[in-house]
Amino acid sequence: MRQKKFILPDSEIPRNWFNIQAVMPNKPLPILHPGTHQPLKAEDLYPIFCEECSRQELDTTNEWIPIPEEVREQYAAYRCTPLVRAYALEEALGTPAHIYFKNESVSPAGSHKLNSALAQAYYAKKQGVTNITTETGAGQWGGALSYAAKKFGIECAVYMVKASYNQKPYRRSIMQTFGAAITPSPSMSTRAGKDLLTINPNDQGSLGSAISEAIELAVSTPNCKYTLGSVLNHVCLHQTVIGLEAEKQMEMTGEYPDIVIACFGGGSNFSGLAFPFMRHNIQEGKKTRFIAAEPSSCPKLTRGKFEYDFGDEAGLTPLLPMFTVGHTFKPATIHAGGLRYHGAGVILSQLMKDGLMEAQDFDQTDTFKAGVLFAQCEGIIPAPESCHAIACTVKEALKCKETGEKKTILFNLSGHGFVDMSAYDQYLSGEMRNYNLSDEELAKYISSADALNK
Repeated sequence: MRQKKFILPDSEIPRNWFNIQAVMPNKPLPILHPGTHQPLKAEDLYPIFCEECSRQELDTTNEWIPIPEEVREQYAAYRCTPLVRAYALEEALGTPAHIYFKNESVSPAGSHKLNSALAQAYYAKKQGVTNITTETGAGQWGGALSYAAKKFGIECAVYMVKASYNQKPYRRSIMQTFGAAITPSPSMSTRAGKDLLTINPNDQGSLGSAISEAIELAVSTPNCKYTLGSVLNHVCLHQTVIGLEAEKQMEMTGEYPDIVIACFGGGSNFSGLAFPFMRHNIQEGKKTRFIAAEPSSCPKLTRGKFEYDFGDEAGLTPLLPMFTVGHTFKPATIHAGGLRYHGAGVILSQLMKDGLMEAQDFDQTDTFKAGVLFAQCEGIIPAPESCHAIACTVKEALKCKETGEKKTILFNLSGHGFVDMSAYDQYLSGEMRNYNLSDEELAKYISSADALNK
Protein backbone atom coordinates (compact mmCIF):
# COMPACT_ATOMS: atom_id res chain seq x y z
CA MET A 1 0.00 0.00 0.00
CA ARG A 2 1.38 3.41 -0.91
CA GLN A 3 2.30 6.21 1.46
CA LYS A 4 -0.36 8.70 2.43
CA LYS A 5 0.75 12.25 3.21
CA PHE A 6 -1.10 14.83 5.27
CA ILE A 7 -0.12 18.46 4.64
CA LEU A 8 -1.62 21.64 6.08
CA PRO A 9 -2.13 24.81 4.00
CA ASP A 10 0.28 27.73 4.52
CA SER A 11 -2.36 29.55 6.54
CA GLU A 12 -2.17 26.78 9.15
CA ILE A 13 1.54 27.29 9.93
CA PRO A 14 1.57 27.97 13.70
CA ARG A 15 1.57 31.61 14.79
CA ASN A 16 2.85 30.84 18.29
CA TRP A 17 5.38 28.50 19.87
CA PHE A 18 4.22 26.40 22.83
CA ASN A 19 6.06 26.94 26.12
CA ILE A 20 5.61 23.77 28.17
CA GLN A 21 7.26 25.40 31.20
CA ALA A 22 4.02 27.29 31.81
CA VAL A 23 1.98 24.09 32.30
CA MET A 24 4.46 21.69 33.88
CA PRO A 25 3.27 20.25 37.21
CA ASN A 26 6.77 20.80 38.60
CA LYS A 27 8.82 23.67 37.22
CA PRO A 28 12.45 22.91 36.39
CA LEU A 29 14.99 23.71 39.07
CA PRO A 30 16.63 27.10 38.48
CA ILE A 31 19.64 27.44 36.22
CA LEU A 32 22.54 28.69 38.35
CA HIS A 33 25.16 31.34 37.68
CA PRO A 34 28.51 29.51 37.46
CA GLY A 35 30.25 32.10 39.63
CA THR A 36 27.73 32.83 42.38
CA HIS A 37 25.66 29.62 42.20
CA GLN A 38 22.57 31.83 42.48
CA PRO A 39 19.53 31.48 40.20
CA LEU A 40 20.23 33.00 36.82
CA LYS A 41 18.50 36.17 35.60
CA ALA A 42 17.92 36.90 31.93
CA GLU A 43 20.43 39.74 31.96
CA ASP A 44 23.11 37.30 33.14
CA LEU A 45 22.82 35.64 29.73
CA TYR A 46 23.00 38.85 27.66
CA PRO A 47 26.81 38.71 27.21
CA ILE A 48 26.44 35.33 25.49
CA PHE A 49 22.97 35.12 23.93
CA CYS A 50 20.61 37.50 22.18
CA GLU A 51 18.39 39.28 24.66
CA GLU A 52 15.09 37.86 23.38
CA CYS A 53 16.43 34.29 23.51
CA SER A 54 17.65 34.96 27.06
CA ARG A 55 14.16 36.09 28.10
CA GLN A 56 12.55 33.08 26.45
CA GLU A 57 15.01 30.79 28.22
CA LEU A 58 13.69 31.74 31.67
CA ASP A 59 10.01 32.29 30.81
CA THR A 60 7.97 29.92 32.99
CA THR A 61 4.63 31.75 32.80
CA ASN A 62 3.62 32.48 29.18
CA GLU A 63 2.13 29.38 27.56
CA TRP A 64 2.26 30.82 24.03
CA ILE A 65 5.11 32.86 22.55
CA PRO A 66 4.35 34.71 19.28
CA ILE A 67 6.43 33.69 16.25
CA PRO A 68 7.75 36.85 14.54
CA GLU A 69 6.22 37.35 11.12
CA GLU A 70 9.67 37.51 9.52
CA VAL A 71 10.37 34.02 10.90
CA ARG A 72 7.01 32.69 9.72
CA GLU A 73 7.82 34.01 6.24
CA GLN A 74 11.02 31.95 6.25
CA TYR A 75 9.17 28.92 7.64
CA ALA A 76 6.81 29.13 4.65
CA ALA A 77 9.68 28.01 2.37
CA TYR A 78 9.33 24.46 3.74
CA ARG A 79 6.53 24.31 6.29
CA CYS A 80 4.13 22.66 6.77
CA THR A 81 6.27 19.51 6.65
CA PRO A 82 4.45 16.28 5.69
CA LEU A 83 2.97 13.80 8.12
CA VAL A 84 3.19 10.39 6.45
CA ARG A 85 1.45 7.07 7.13
CA ALA A 86 4.19 4.44 6.71
CA TYR A 87 2.06 1.66 5.22
CA ALA A 88 5.04 -0.20 3.69
CA LEU A 89 6.91 -0.27 7.00
CA GLU A 90 3.81 -1.57 8.76
CA GLU A 91 3.46 -4.31 6.15
CA ALA A 92 7.14 -5.29 6.38
CA LEU A 93 6.84 -5.62 10.17
CA GLY A 94 3.52 -7.43 10.03
CA THR A 95 2.27 -5.21 12.82
CA PRO A 96 -1.29 -4.11 13.59
CA ALA A 97 0.17 -0.77 14.73
CA HIS A 98 -0.43 2.31 12.60
CA ILE A 99 2.88 4.12 12.08
CA TYR A 100 3.14 7.80 11.18
CA PHE A 101 6.22 9.97 10.80
CA LYS A 102 6.67 13.72 10.69
CA ASN A 103 9.14 14.38 7.88
CA GLU A 104 11.41 17.23 8.97
CA SER A 105 14.04 16.20 6.38
CA VAL A 106 12.34 18.35 3.71
CA SER A 107 13.77 21.63 5.09
CA PRO A 108 16.47 23.39 3.02
CA ALA A 109 19.03 22.25 5.59
CA GLY A 110 17.72 18.67 5.56
CA SER A 111 16.65 18.55 9.21
CA HIS A 112 14.45 20.04 11.93
CA LYS A 113 17.28 22.28 13.11
CA LEU A 114 16.23 25.13 10.84
CA ASN A 115 13.16 25.82 13.00
CA SER A 116 15.31 27.35 15.74
CA ALA A 117 18.17 28.54 13.52
CA LEU A 118 15.86 30.97 11.70
CA ALA A 119 14.47 32.27 14.98
CA GLN A 120 17.88 32.80 16.58
CA ALA A 121 19.34 34.43 13.46
CA TYR A 122 16.33 36.74 13.28
CA TYR A 123 16.68 37.83 16.91
CA ALA A 124 20.39 38.45 16.37
CA LYS A 125 19.72 40.60 13.31
CA LYS A 126 16.97 42.51 15.09
CA GLN A 127 19.35 43.28 17.95
CA GLY A 128 21.99 44.58 15.54
CA VAL A 129 24.38 41.64 16.00
CA THR A 130 26.72 41.14 13.04
CA ASN A 131 28.34 37.78 13.92
CA ILE A 132 27.10 34.56 15.48
CA THR A 133 29.00 31.48 16.61
CA THR A 134 27.94 27.94 17.34
CA GLU A 135 29.01 24.32 17.60
CA THR A 136 27.76 21.35 15.61
CA GLY A 137 28.05 17.61 16.04
CA ALA A 138 27.03 15.80 12.86
CA GLY A 139 26.56 19.08 11.00
CA GLN A 140 22.77 19.41 10.80
CA TRP A 141 22.70 22.36 13.20
CA GLY A 142 25.74 23.99 11.61
CA GLY A 143 24.16 23.68 8.18
CA ALA A 144 20.87 25.09 9.40
CA LEU A 145 22.46 28.06 11.16
CA SER A 146 24.69 28.78 8.15
CA TYR A 147 21.59 28.96 5.96
CA ALA A 148 19.68 31.09 8.47
CA ALA A 149 22.59 33.50 8.94
CA LYS A 150 22.81 34.03 5.19
CA LYS A 151 19.06 34.67 5.01
CA PHE A 152 19.34 37.43 7.62
CA GLY A 153 22.66 38.85 6.42
CA ILE A 154 24.97 38.03 9.35
CA GLU A 155 28.29 36.18 9.55
CA CYS A 156 28.47 32.67 11.02
CA ALA A 157 31.39 30.75 12.53
CA VAL A 158 30.94 27.05 13.35
CA TYR A 159 33.08 24.76 15.51
CA MET A 160 32.44 21.22 14.26
CA VAL A 161 33.30 18.22 16.43
CA LYS A 162 36.54 16.88 14.92
CA ALA A 163 35.31 13.29 14.65
CA SER A 164 32.34 14.43 12.56
CA TYR A 165 34.45 16.95 10.63
CA ASN A 166 36.50 14.00 9.39
CA GLN A 167 33.60 11.54 9.05
CA LYS A 168 31.21 13.87 7.22
CA PRO A 169 33.02 16.07 4.66
CA TYR A 170 29.82 16.90 2.79
CA ARG A 171 28.20 18.27 5.93
CA ARG A 172 30.97 20.84 6.22
CA SER A 173 30.69 21.51 2.47
CA ILE A 174 27.04 22.42 3.01
CA MET A 175 28.01 24.93 5.69
CA GLN A 176 30.72 26.42 3.50
CA THR A 177 28.30 26.65 0.58
CA PHE A 178 26.01 28.76 2.76
CA GLY A 179 28.98 30.99 3.63
CA ALA A 180 29.98 29.88 7.12
CA ALA A 181 33.52 29.53 8.46
CA ILE A 182 34.16 26.00 9.80
CA THR A 183 36.79 24.96 12.35
CA PRO A 184 37.31 21.36 13.60
CA SER A 185 37.07 21.22 17.40
CA PRO A 186 39.07 21.08 19.56
CA SER A 187 41.29 23.60 17.78
CA MET A 188 44.25 25.84 18.52
CA SER A 189 42.14 28.96 17.91
CA THR A 190 40.79 29.23 21.47
CA ARG A 191 42.14 28.84 24.98
CA ALA A 192 39.64 26.03 25.64
CA GLY A 193 40.75 24.16 22.55
CA LYS A 194 44.45 24.56 23.32
CA ASP A 195 43.94 23.24 26.84
CA LEU A 196 42.18 20.11 25.57
CA LEU A 197 44.81 19.44 22.92
CA THR A 198 47.57 19.91 25.47
CA ILE A 199 46.04 17.11 27.53
CA ASN A 200 45.34 14.91 24.51
CA PRO A 201 46.76 15.93 21.10
CA ASN A 202 44.53 13.31 19.43
CA ASP A 203 41.31 14.53 21.07
CA GLN A 204 38.47 13.87 18.58
CA GLY A 205 36.22 16.36 20.32
CA SER A 206 32.70 16.39 21.71
CA LEU A 207 29.75 18.74 21.60
CA GLY A 208 30.87 19.91 25.04
CA SER A 209 34.29 20.98 23.78
CA ALA A 210 32.88 22.61 20.65
CA ILE A 211 30.44 24.59 22.81
CA SER A 212 33.34 25.83 24.93
CA GLU A 213 35.18 27.10 21.87
CA ALA A 214 32.12 28.74 20.33
CA ILE A 215 31.25 30.56 23.57
CA GLU A 216 34.83 31.73 24.00
CA LEU A 217 34.85 33.17 20.48
CA ALA A 218 31.49 34.87 21.04
CA VAL A 219 32.45 36.64 24.27
CA SER A 220 35.82 37.75 22.88
CA THR A 221 34.49 39.09 19.55
CA PRO A 222 32.78 42.51 19.28
CA ASN A 223 29.10 42.45 18.32
CA CYS A 224 28.99 38.66 18.36
CA LYS A 225 26.55 36.27 20.06
CA TYR A 226 26.51 32.55 20.66
CA THR A 227 23.69 30.33 19.40
CA LEU A 228 22.83 26.77 20.40
CA GLY A 229 21.04 24.03 18.46
CA SER A 230 19.63 21.93 21.30
CA VAL A 231 19.42 21.48 25.10
CA LEU A 232 18.36 25.01 26.09
CA ASN A 233 14.76 25.94 26.78
CA HIS A 234 14.38 28.54 24.03
CA VAL A 235 15.62 26.05 21.43
CA CYS A 236 13.06 23.47 22.55
CA LEU A 237 10.43 26.22 22.41
CA HIS A 238 11.17 27.08 18.77
CA GLN A 239 10.95 23.43 17.74
CA THR A 240 7.34 23.07 18.90
CA VAL A 241 6.17 24.09 15.43
CA ILE A 242 6.73 20.39 14.64
CA GLY A 243 4.26 19.02 17.16
CA LEU A 244 1.75 21.84 16.72
CA GLU A 245 1.52 20.99 13.03
CA ALA A 246 1.45 17.27 13.78
CA GLU A 247 -1.52 17.75 16.13
CA LYS A 248 -3.61 19.18 13.31
CA GLN A 249 -2.35 16.59 10.85
CA MET A 250 -3.22 13.71 13.18
CA GLU A 251 -6.73 15.15 13.40
CA MET A 252 -6.88 14.80 9.60
CA THR A 253 -6.07 11.08 9.96
CA GLY A 254 -8.82 10.54 12.52
CA GLU A 255 -6.29 9.04 14.93
CA TYR A 256 -4.35 10.18 18.01
CA PRO A 257 -0.90 8.86 18.96
CA ASP A 258 -0.63 6.29 21.71
CA ILE A 259 3.17 6.52 21.49
CA VAL A 260 5.35 9.47 20.41
CA ILE A 261 9.02 8.73 19.66
CA ALA A 262 12.06 10.83 18.72
CA CYS A 263 15.80 10.43 18.88
CA PHE A 264 17.55 12.20 21.73
CA GLY A 265 20.83 14.08 21.94
CA GLY A 266 20.14 17.29 23.85
CA GLY A 267 16.39 17.16 23.28
CA SER A 268 15.44 19.60 20.51
CA ASN A 269 13.61 17.36 18.03
CA PHE A 270 12.09 15.27 20.83
CA SER A 271 10.75 18.45 22.45
CA GLY A 272 9.47 19.75 19.16
CA LEU A 273 7.28 16.76 18.46
CA ALA A 274 6.43 15.70 22.02
CA PHE A 275 5.68 18.90 23.95
CA PRO A 276 2.45 19.93 22.16
CA PHE A 277 1.03 16.41 22.66
CA MET A 278 2.38 16.18 26.21
CA ARG A 279 0.33 19.17 27.28
CA HIS A 280 -2.80 17.04 26.76
CA ASN A 281 -1.40 14.44 29.16
CA ILE A 282 -0.75 17.19 31.69
CA GLN A 283 -3.94 19.20 31.25
CA GLU A 284 -6.48 16.59 30.10
CA GLY A 285 -5.22 13.30 31.47
CA LYS A 286 -4.44 11.62 28.16
CA LYS A 287 -2.14 8.59 28.40
CA THR A 288 0.25 8.96 25.45
CA ARG A 289 3.71 7.48 26.05
CA PHE A 290 6.69 9.62 25.10
CA ILE A 291 9.89 7.71 24.37
CA ALA A 292 13.33 9.27 23.85
CA ALA A 293 15.68 7.02 21.84
CA GLU A 294 19.35 7.57 22.65
CA PRO A 295 22.60 5.77 21.78
CA SER A 296 23.82 3.15 24.25
CA SER A 297 27.27 4.76 23.94
CA CYS A 298 25.95 8.07 25.34
CA PRO A 299 23.23 7.06 27.83
CA LYS A 300 22.47 10.22 29.76
CA LEU A 301 18.76 9.42 30.26
CA THR A 302 18.99 5.66 30.72
CA ARG A 303 22.14 5.53 32.88
CA GLY A 304 22.98 9.12 33.78
CA LYS A 305 22.44 11.03 37.02
CA PHE A 306 20.17 14.00 37.71
CA GLU A 307 22.23 16.85 39.15
CA TYR A 308 23.71 20.23 38.31
CA ASP A 309 26.39 20.16 35.62
CA PHE A 310 28.05 22.40 33.06
CA GLY A 311 26.69 22.36 29.53
CA ASP A 312 30.19 22.40 28.07
CA GLU A 313 33.50 20.70 28.72
CA ALA A 314 35.50 23.74 29.82
CA GLY A 315 32.91 24.93 32.37
CA LEU A 316 31.99 28.23 30.69
CA THR A 317 28.21 27.76 30.77
CA PRO A 318 25.73 28.22 33.62
CA LEU A 319 25.06 25.21 35.81
CA LEU A 320 22.13 23.21 34.46
CA PRO A 321 19.95 20.80 36.47
CA MET A 322 19.91 17.82 34.14
CA PHE A 323 20.45 14.14 33.57
CA THR A 324 24.14 13.91 32.75
CA VAL A 325 27.00 11.49 32.30
CA GLY A 326 29.41 14.27 33.29
CA HIS A 327 30.68 17.27 31.36
CA THR A 328 34.12 15.67 30.90
CA PHE A 329 32.51 12.72 29.08
CA LYS A 330 34.37 11.62 25.93
CA PRO A 331 31.78 10.03 23.66
CA ALA A 332 32.62 7.25 21.24
CA THR A 333 32.88 8.30 17.61
CA ILE A 334 29.51 6.91 16.53
CA HIS A 335 28.03 8.23 13.29
CA ALA A 336 25.05 9.82 15.03
CA GLY A 337 27.17 12.85 15.89
CA GLY A 338 24.17 14.93 16.90
CA LEU A 339 23.47 12.55 19.80
CA ARG A 340 26.99 12.59 21.26
CA TYR A 341 26.18 15.03 24.08
CA HIS A 342 26.68 14.44 27.78
CA GLY A 343 23.49 16.00 29.14
CA ALA A 344 19.75 16.38 28.60
CA GLY A 345 17.91 19.69 28.49
CA VAL A 346 16.66 21.21 31.74
CA ILE A 347 12.95 20.91 30.88
CA LEU A 348 13.34 17.38 29.58
CA SER A 349 15.29 16.30 32.62
CA GLN A 350 12.50 17.49 34.91
CA LEU A 351 9.87 15.74 32.78
CA MET A 352 11.96 12.57 32.89
CA LYS A 353 12.34 12.87 36.66
CA ASP A 354 8.56 13.28 37.00
CA GLY A 355 7.80 10.22 34.86
CA LEU A 356 6.13 12.14 32.05
CA MET A 357 8.53 10.65 29.50
CA GLU A 358 10.75 7.59 29.26
CA ALA A 359 13.94 6.61 27.46
CA GLN A 360 15.43 3.62 25.67
CA ASP A 361 18.97 3.17 24.40
CA PHE A 362 20.11 1.40 21.22
CA ASP A 363 23.33 0.01 19.81
CA GLN A 364 24.64 1.66 16.65
CA THR A 365 24.27 -1.41 14.42
CA ASP A 366 20.66 -1.94 15.50
CA THR A 367 19.79 1.61 14.55
CA PHE A 368 21.30 1.28 11.09
CA LYS A 369 19.49 -2.02 10.58
CA ALA A 370 16.24 -0.18 11.27
CA GLY A 371 17.31 2.74 9.05
CA VAL A 372 17.99 0.44 6.10
CA LEU A 373 14.60 -1.24 6.54
CA PHE A 374 12.91 2.16 6.63
CA ALA A 375 14.75 3.31 3.51
CA GLN A 376 13.74 0.17 1.62
CA CYS A 377 10.12 0.55 2.71
CA GLU A 378 9.56 4.31 2.57
CA GLY A 379 12.19 5.52 0.09
CA ILE A 380 13.95 7.97 2.41
CA ILE A 381 17.46 7.33 3.74
CA PRO A 382 17.32 8.60 7.34
CA ALA A 383 20.06 10.46 9.20
CA PRO A 384 21.96 8.29 11.70
CA GLU A 385 20.28 10.22 14.50
CA SER A 386 16.81 9.52 13.12
CA CYS A 387 17.69 5.83 12.84
CA HIS A 388 17.45 5.70 16.64
CA ALA A 389 13.82 6.85 16.51
CA ILE A 390 13.11 4.30 13.80
CA ALA A 391 14.73 1.48 15.82
CA CYS A 392 12.52 2.39 18.77
CA THR A 393 9.44 2.54 16.53
CA VAL A 394 10.23 -0.90 15.11
CA LYS A 395 10.64 -2.27 18.64
CA GLU A 396 7.28 -0.87 19.78
CA ALA A 397 5.52 -1.97 16.59
CA LEU A 398 6.80 -5.53 17.03
CA LYS A 399 5.46 -5.50 20.60
CA CYS A 400 2.06 -4.71 19.09
CA LYS A 401 2.51 -7.70 16.77
CA GLU A 402 3.17 -9.94 19.76
CA THR A 403 0.20 -8.67 21.79
CA GLY A 404 -2.21 -7.95 18.94
CA GLU A 405 -2.71 -4.39 20.19
CA LYS A 406 -3.54 -1.84 17.49
CA LYS A 407 -1.61 1.21 18.69
CA THR A 408 -0.93 4.44 16.82
CA ILE A 409 2.78 5.34 16.79
CA LEU A 410 4.13 8.73 15.73
CA PHE A 411 7.84 9.38 15.33
CA ASN A 412 9.96 12.26 14.16
CA LEU A 413 12.10 11.76 11.06
CA SER A 414 14.37 14.58 12.19
CA GLY A 415 16.61 14.59 9.11
CA HIS A 416 17.75 12.72 6.01
CA GLY A 417 21.02 10.85 5.63
CA PHE A 418 21.82 11.68 2.02
CA VAL A 419 25.23 13.06 2.99
CA ASP A 420 25.88 10.33 5.56
CA MET A 421 26.44 7.51 3.10
CA SER A 422 29.91 6.71 4.42
CA ALA A 423 28.16 5.60 7.61
CA TYR A 424 25.85 3.33 5.62
CA ASP A 425 28.88 2.01 3.70
CA GLN A 426 30.47 1.02 6.99
CA TYR A 427 27.29 -0.68 8.19
CA LEU A 428 26.65 -2.53 4.92
CA SER A 429 30.26 -3.76 4.74
CA GLY A 430 30.00 -5.22 8.25
CA GLU A 431 32.70 -2.91 9.60
CA MET A 432 30.51 -0.88 11.97
CA ARG A 433 31.21 -1.28 15.70
CA ASN A 434 29.09 -0.85 18.78
CA TYR A 435 30.38 1.03 21.82
CA ASN A 436 29.18 0.41 25.35
CA LEU A 437 30.25 2.08 28.56
CA SER A 438 31.19 0.00 31.59
CA ASP A 439 29.80 1.01 34.94
CA GLU A 440 33.34 1.95 36.00
CA GLU A 441 33.84 4.29 33.01
CA LEU A 442 30.46 5.89 33.56
CA ALA A 443 31.13 6.49 37.25
CA LYS A 444 34.44 8.18 36.41
CA TYR A 445 32.77 10.67 34.07
CA ILE A 446 29.78 11.32 36.35
CA SER A 447 32.20 12.19 39.13
CA SER A 448 32.97 15.46 37.29
CA ALA A 449 29.36 16.50 37.87
CA ASP A 450 29.27 15.06 41.40
CA ALA A 451 32.08 17.40 42.39
CA LEU A 452 29.97 20.44 41.45
CA ASN A 453 27.09 19.35 43.69
CA LYS A 454 28.98 18.99 46.97
